[in-house]
Amino acid sequence: MPKSLQNHKRSFLEYLGDLRGYSDATLKTYDEALTQMLIYADIAQGDGVYEINLMRLRLHIAALKAKTIAKKLSAIRSFVRYLRDRGLSVLLRGDERIKVPKTLPKPVSHGHIMEAVKQAPIQPRLAVLMLYALGLRISELSSLRLENLSESWVRVSGKGNKEREVPLLASLHDLIVLYREQYAPKRFLFEASGNRLSENSLRYLVMKLFKDSGLKVTPHQLRHAFATELLAHHARIGDVSALLGHASMATTQIYTKLGSVLKMENYLKAHPLCKDSSETSASH
Repeated sequence: MPKSLQNHKRSFLEYLGDLRGYSDATLKTYDEALTQMLIYADIAQGDGVYEINLMRLRLHIAALKAKTIAKKLSAIRSFVRYLRDRGLSVLLRGDERIKVPKTLPKPVSHGHIMEAVKQAPIQPRLAVLMLYALGLRISELSSLRLENLSESWVRVSGKGNKEREVPLLASLHDLIVLYREQYAPKRFLFEASGNRLSENSLRYLVMKLFKDSGLKVTPHQLRHAFATELLAHHARIGDVSALLGHASMATTQIYTKLGSVLKMENYLKAHPLCKDSSETSASH
């Protein structure tokens, strides 16, 4: 393993965490991908040029899902760009892109969310409603500072330290007031022993709340539900994209596809002719 590249990897991960604001989970993904690259890729250095051939690495990870492989290759490309930006000459071979089938997000229904939070303790209830009402990522909720909360807006620091403002419902503001009276956080909305509550701890709170209601729901599904509900009720896609903090509106487009799928499913369940058609087919 080239020691200099190992040092560059460490600097790159610090850059992603400190300057770009990447979450702990994303940093772990990048770390794993780059560690595998350093172990399995063929790396040569000569005349001030690094040559990295990924073919042996790709054989090693070939059994993984296409989406996982694509994420690893993307992390490696980002690392190479980082090295080039710092004046290093790097040749990257064997990094051809692979086609990844796009999967639709799986939102949880509004009714299920409200039923789950109805009798919940205030801390997990607030966490769920912040994710659902504001469309936050779990990393954004974990790092949400009290100074970024106002009576009607929340200033969110998203990916790459890009800030956005999201409207805060009056009912949710009232819940925050009650929560702060009970928990008395100092700097972050969610704290434990004076430090911000970790993403994993918040994820556990959210998933346990739904598990107690017999549902398996992740924090990211609540973000999906936020987007899906807005688009289903005719919010402009550009506004939804801005509220989610998407870098490109193309990322938000997937929710419009989801809406079409849900409409078709509801149509097939609800229209009497669809039922008649299925019964006729079954009888033949």
